[in-house]
Amino acid sequence: MKRMLPIIALALAGCVHEPQQPTFPAQHQNLERPRADYSNGSIWQASSGGLVEDFKARMRGDTVTVVITENASASKSATTSTNRTTAVSAGIPNMMGLETNMTGISKWMDLSKLLNADTSSKYDGSGSTTRKENLSATITARVVDVLANGNLLIEGRRNVKVNNEDQIIVLEGTVRPKDISPDNIVSSAQIADARITYSGKGIVSDRQKPGWLMNIIDQVWPF
Repeated sequence: MKRMLPIIALALAGCVHEPQQPTFPAQHQNLERPRADYSNGSIWQASSGGLVEDFKARMRGDTVTVVITENASASKSATTSTNRTTAVSAGIPNMMGLETNMTGISKWMDLSKLLNADTSSKYDGSGSTTRKENLSATITARVVDVLANGNLLIEGRRNVKVNNEDQIIVLEGTVRPKDISPDNIVSSAQIADARITYSGKGIVSDRQKPGWLMNIIDQVWPF
């Protein structure tokens, strides 16, 4: 048994999983600006900016400011009630006068009360659930790709550290260029396939989670 204890301890330690923070390709690659090509003799190039054009994001590497305003609420309630009652009674108080002649039977049987039974069942059930979430933040994302129809794939990440506590916001989604305002701002409600993650990492967040041993016990506890 003493030899098995170190093996069990190593096995339990192997079950501990440290979550990895998601990384984006945009964080590890340099997005180069298209090089100008003057071989056609024109000083105007596709990469040039116009005198009257706006500064909205439209190419890979451009940035766009996203205002995150998410308000979600849901509630559900259900009530069930059933009731059932059954009664059965039977007797033969008179049967052609034979009940007076069968003295032996009348001593231990009352023919007027041969059967008397009743059943009753009742069930009441109710349940309700309520959920409400609010998230407000502002983050600047980067355009990582331009789709064939002109829509922009954006990815952004913000990490704020206060007193050794990390607050991490991760954003991914698809934006239509027409939804971006002239100030280069877009609302999170106008992002398609939006994936917004707000998480924390540090001593405060760790205290809000049960220990690894408790997680293992919850998984194997049969009751």
